[in-house]
Amino acid sequence: MGALIFYTGIYFLGYYAAHLLNQATGRALVSNRRIAGLVLVLTVSVAHAYKIISTPPPHDHGDGANYALGLYVILPVTIISIAVFFFNRQDGQDDNDQS
Repeated sequence: MGALIFYTGIYFLGYYAAHLLNQATGRALVSNRRIAGLVLVLTVSVAHAYKIISTPPPHDHGDGANYALGLYVILPVTIISIAVFFFNRQDGQDDNDQS
């Protein structure tokens, strides 16, 4: 649960950073802010996965790196990616319905 909250926070940092960049320049440099947030999530997840794989697990955890990688990186990133693609698709359908 904590990893999902962490990656959701990272997503919104990227989303609003793209929004602020667009506002600061006065034009749309980043056309899809949702994808910009997802790119930041994927970048942080690669660094997080590298950290999990490269360090030995704590003494009291015998689960291994694969379990930690799946639970703390792959699962939250997959949930966020599915949500982003779902909402992008919904917006696309709403735009088609209006025209």
